[in-house]
Amino acid sequence: MKFASLGSGSEGNALLIATGTTRVLMDCGFGLKDTLLRLARLGVSAEQLSGIVVTHEHGDHSGGVARLARKFNLPVWLTHGTLRSQPKTFAGIAHLHEIDPHRAFAIGEIEIIPYPVPHDAAEPVQFVFNDGTRRLGVLTDAGCSTAYIEQTLSGCDALILECNHDSDMLRTGDYPYHLKQRVGGRFGHLNNQDAAGILSRLDASRLQHLVAAHLSRKNNTAALAVRALSGALNCEASWVGVATQEEGFTWRELI
Repeated sequence: MKFASLGSGSEGNALLIATGTTRVLMDCGFGLKDTLLRLARLGVSAEQLSGIVVTHEHGDHSGGVARLARKFNLPVWLTHGTLRSQPKTFAGIAHLHEIDPHRAFAIGEIEIIPYPVPHDAAEPVQFVFNDGTRRLGVLTDAGCSTAYIEQTLSGCDALILECNHDSDMLRTGDYPYHLKQRVGGRFGHLNNQDAAGILSRLDASRLQHLVAAHLSRKNNTAALAVRALSGALNCEASWVGVATQEEGFTWRELI
């Protein structure tokens, strides 16, 4: 199994997971032309996609899903709450599948394990992807951790972990008060230290890849995120990857 990011941040998110002939896109928050260009950068065409799984309805994750799915007749998987919260957003998709946040399902050769997260959306989930041998865990867009989140992510072979903001930068920055409260609240986004705390409580003995994701342009830096995560693992800073808004990150393989 291998994985790559088309881009990560408040301006758009998409993650590509592949094994054998199966290629699953997790979220799509980019316009159609931009999505196709970002896919091409990774050597993939939209016609090669097996489907799209959606974490929640916020535009930076779902804004490009319907147009991509309609144009290329792609199936889409999402929770009941996500679908019902934005019925117009997902209108016209021929193959829509509602998922249970506690029940695994398969797309081709990939088993996909959804799990609920605390975030200010209707029925948000994140995912673990399993090819039968290796597991990739993804956690972004969560305001805080839960025991269930940590149980689900423990023992993964790769992790993509939200490091949205530095608490001091958010507190002293120029965001309006209500936005600071939302971002930093229990249903907002993980800060660097919270992400590091989650990581420190996981079984990381199998970890081959660790990537910090969904970094805020205004309230974080890559250096601060990497420092927090590498400190939690007691590893070299160079071992921790960062998903950027412009480039995401290129293919990483699990062996």
